[in-house]
This record gives sequence, C-alpha cells and structure tokens, in this order.
Amino acid sequence: MPVFFGAVAGQLHVAFLPAPGAGEPPEQPFAEHELLTANGSNFRVPQVNFYRALQTRDPQTIARAVALTFMGVRTEKWPERRLRDLSVFFSQIDYKATGEWKEEIVFFNPQKKLPTLTPTLPDGTAVRLRPDQDARRVFADWLTQPKNPWFSANITNRIWSWLLGRGIVEEPDDMRPENPPCNPELLAYLQRELIASHYNLKHVYRLVLDSRTYQLSSIPQGRSEEAAANFAYYPVRRLDAEVLIDALCQMTGSTEQYSSAVPEPFTVMPERARAISLPDGSITSAFLELFGRPPRDTGLESERNNRPSAAQRLHLLNSTHVQRKIEQSEALKSLAREAKNPRSVVDGVYLMVLSRYPTPEEAAQVRAYSASGAVKPWEAVVDLTWALINTSEFLYRH
Repeated sequence: MPVFFGAVAGQLHVAFLPAPGAGEPPEQPFAEHELLTANGSNFRVPQVNFYRALQTRDPQTIARAVALTFMGVRTEKWPERRLRDLSVFFSQIDYKATGEWKEEIVFFNPQKKLPTLTPTLPDGTAVRLRPDQDARRVFADWLTQPKNPWFSANITNRIWSWLLGRGIVEEPDDMRPENPPCNPELLAYLQRELIASHYNLKHVYRLVLDSRTYQLSSIPQGRSEEAAANFAYYPVRRLDAEVLIDALCQMTGSTEQYSSAVPEPFTVMPERARAISLPDGSITSAFLELFGRPPRDTGLESERNNRPSAAQRLHLLNSTHVQRKIEQSEALKSLAREAKNPRSVVDGVYLMVLSRYPTPEEAAQVRAYSASGAVKPWEAVVDLTWALINTSEFLYRH
C-alpha cells in the first residue's frame, strides 16, 4: 500500500492510498495534490486545515508554507518577484465561518480577482489561466509531474534526514543551488525509485533501512566533518521528546497528561494519548517543553531542539515525575513479585528498559549492590531501573 504525505501545522504526516496495479499510475490524485486543492469544512475535509494552520492567511504566507512543505525551499532567499508569482496560485483561497463552534469553510472563490492571468511557476514556466480556473490545481498538477524534481528531491531528502540524522542536502528544508547535495548520485537514485514506485514512501523507507549505510556502527573510525557529511557511521542522536516520554510511559505502564490553553481540538487529551500522536502544537506538557519539542510555528526542521541541557539531566536523575512512574509501575511490581530469583529480576529490568540481557559484569555490579544491605529488594529494583533510564543506551539512537 503506497504511503503519501500531507502537511498540517508545518509537520509532515503519512496518509495511505490504495496501491495501483503493477506498472500503472494511480487513478486518483496523489495525497499532496488533494491537500493543495481541497475545499470544504475543516470538520469534514481534514485536508483544508493545511490552509488554516498558518500565522496569517495572505497569499504570500500560504505560498511560503507550500514551498517549504512540498519543495523544501525557504522563500526568504527568493527574489520578491518570484514569491509574488507563486502566491498568485493561492490568491483565490477564501474562508467562511459557520454557525458551528470552530467550524470554517475553506474554498476556491472565483469572485476574487487574480493579480494576473499568466502567473509563473517556480521553474520559470508561464501558464495561462481562465478567470474561473482554480490556480491551485495548475500548481498541483505541475508539482506532481514525474519529471518535476522539486517534490521528489524534497521528500526523499527528508526521509534520509529523518532516518540518518542528516540530510543529503543539509539542512533538509533548505533546497537551493547554493546548497548542493553532498552525494548528488544518491539523491537522484532515491528520486528515481520514488517515482518508479508511484510515490510509494514505504518503498523508499525500505531501501534506506535495508541499506548498509543505515546499518553502520555508531562508533566512528574518525571524527572528521567529511566522514559525518558522507555518512561514514551512524550518528548517535538523543530520542525526540515525544518518543522519550512515550518510551517511559510504555515501559512503566504509566500515562501522561497533555493539555492545551487553546480548546482546539481538546483542552485535555485522553489519558492514554501518545505524545507522537498529538494533533496540535498547542497541546503539550512540561516534559515536552523541557526536552525540546517544536512549537510548530514555522514548519522548519530546526524548530526542534535536541541538545541536552542541565535541566533535562536533573529531571531524569532527580524528578518526582520520573520517580512516580517507576515506583508506581505495575509492570515492575509484577516482575519483582513473580520472578523466581534475583537474577531473573535483573534480566527482566534490562529487557524492559534496554531490550537486552545484562552482561556478566553488569549483573555482578547489580548483585553486589543488592547484597550490600544498603537498600531493600524493591528499592534495588527501582534504583536499577532509574539508573538504566539515565544511560546513553536508553536515551540515544545508536
């Protein structure tokens, strides 16, 4: 089943469409085409929220968001004329409120006069529009052409960046001639594979994940910038804030409270909500704010801050938040209660936190700590769990 991406609130999301037959192009529009040309209620047509999740709704702001999301281009570096040309394609979008709370209709309004009937596409091609023609469809048709490199280069580069921690073009949302790819042949190969698979993102993910490059050791042979830029080793990266809190909750069987100051879509999320599924940038928690979750204000990848801080270390080492999750964990209590011997408890904790068994040296250290008499058996389980949570092996991708 091919996977296509959409963008809401500056973040890329995956959508599923039926697979075409072998060697056949999809009969229905690509998801990005549907996203750009959608009309209707934000309650009933989710795609239109792309045009609502912006700081302002003037055509140039919309054009900037479209270029960043679908082309990986920061239009701040464009000549003003070029941005004006692109904004023409989005100058007939209109908004209408309804009697329903928070409902809004987004639609193509042919009554809005176009600045020009011959706008210019980003590749310099001038097109002729009819007065009643939705210019968004013209742009979307151009964007999704197989011969058009903008979209395919952008999405394959982003996939590579998400998986390897660094884009073939770095930064991944700064595609321009002055910022060339470090490996043009690799980017061109991934583009060809994406197009040949009818924009099946799963196919590209599989190619990268099965590659020798992705499976390289995280222990580098050297620390040169050239080695890092050419993916000579797997880059060690701290887990994203959302992934980290979800891992803590899943491991301990606990939940997290997420809320929003803005009651849209919810003031308080359901108890079992996962951080990676939060639909809105305003829905957050103290943990997510502390660990660098992006506010989704600009849509730039650089909004996320994964740099470790002293406050983060103190929270993981010494907070009542983490302490409660561990001490109240039914999974840990059940493990301590039902284990046949102390070694099986240690094995269970290592499997729960690090997904592996302890080495003989680690097992000996835990045994010595438990036998010292300084702590009770349950306290030793809590201390071991807490210590493993603070290891680089748990906190980092490697």
